[in-house]
Amino acid sequence: MTEQGKVTSTLDQGITTITFSHPRSNSMPGALLRALAAEIDRAGADKQSRVIVLSSEGEKIFCAGASFDEMKTIKSVEQGLQFFSGFATVILAMRRCPKFIVARIQGKAAGGGVGILSACDYVFAHSSASVRLSELAIGIGPFIIGPAVQRKVGLAAFTEMAISADWRDAQWAKSHGLFVECFATHKELDTAVSEFAAKLAGCSAEAMAKLKGVLWEGTEHWEDLLIRRARFTSDLVLSDFVQTTISKM
Repeated sequence: MTEQGKVTSTLDQGITTITFSHPRSNSMPGALLRALAAEIDRAGADKQSRVIVLSSEGEKIFCAGASFDEMKTIKSVEQGLQFFSGFATVILAMRRCPKFIVARIQGKAAGGGVGILSACDYVFAHSSASVRLSELAIGIGPFIIGPAVQRKVGLAAFTEMAISADWRDAQWAKSHGLFVECFATHKELDTAVSEFAAKLAGCSAEAMAKLKGVLWEGTEHWEDLLIRRARFTSDLVLSDFVQTTISKM
């Protein structure tokens, strides 16, 4: 474990399990985002890997979103673009990956963490897992992750999440399509993820790749859209409002 966090990957019986972690509530600095995207790309290209399970360490927090420590160091639009492009890079890697990505959500997800789980193809969660889009409160918005979240929950629910920074519990997330199923214990969650991944690993890789392509139709423009949104987010993060807000965190 380093201050930048880590990404680990294991392959067992056709199932690649990718796990990320960071000492600050599994937040995501740029280096960790790039490492996660690279590992998703690698697993997607590995013929021995048939399905991907995405998880994070710990029990209470899946992902706290962007690293505020790193955000505080942004002093130019170029630095901002490099940082915010990290989430775009991960989401785009998940979008183009020909393997289904199954998520294990054991706890809270905020900001970019919601974007990452939204880009997964099938999501299992613990009953304590809750979601929140908190970007507007600091003076930006869920611009980069927005397309992934809206694709899952629809425009009305995304609007609700984007404007109000309140936490929404696991049942809300399930009823709006973010989670497929919720479990009362972590043991039940682990069993469900393991059994489902094993089931997928026994399916036709070609059929799964074709189906994933169909399910993601209409997102081809994201390659340009997410980077464009990263650019104007970079402008916003340099505003007095944002700089003052994050300096207090």
